[in-house]
Amino acid sequence: MFTLTQFPLPYSETALAPYISAETLNYHHGKHVATYIKNLNDLITGTKYADMPLIDIIKESDGTDQKIFNNAAQVYNHDFFFNCMRPADKKSTVPVKLADAFGGTDKLRDQFKAAALSVFGSGWAWIVRDGDEYKIITTANADTPIAHGMTPLFTIDVWEHAYYLDYQNRRAEFIDAVWDNLANWDFVAENMEL
Repeated sequence: MFTLTQFPLPYSETALAPYISAETLNYHHGKHVATYIKNLNDLITGTKYADMPLIDIIKESDGTDQKIFNNAAQVYNHDFFFNCMRPADKKSTVPVKLADAFGGTDKLRDQFKAAALSVFGSGWAWIVRDGDEYKIITTANADTPIAHGMTPLFTIDVWEHAYYLDYQNRRAEFIDAVWDNLANWDFVAENMEL
């Protein structure tokens, strides 16, 4: 039987400071994500999902088994989110092709921030490729673009556990900090080629 294990962070717990603290990463990655992984492993034991890759579990459980979908999608979404960031001392620039699709880097940033701020409660803001078109979308709770046939390029987690220790209720400041200081545009460029 396949057992999903905790994926490592692509950087140290201190690498995102001062924008995201090691304490936040410890809780977010080390506790929240670990719980989703444990729950998923417990839920799929002895089921048809037991030997499936994570993305197949998400696609197969969407609309049929909400508990399995929620945990599988949250594992995927978080792994993707942590890869969308890079250490604070590394620099990266928005791919020109992506910026141009939204009328420039500033317009892309403004539209993305507005989408992330518009999420009511818990969820995600994404830049995705849908066919040949680039879009900014939001998803609620554990929902994920891969369940809708879209290719994720970039995301930000706007569940409160992603930022509350560092920013309390100041979601806008968290979004700015990630976009302006931590966004891993090299990872986004790789996703654009998928």
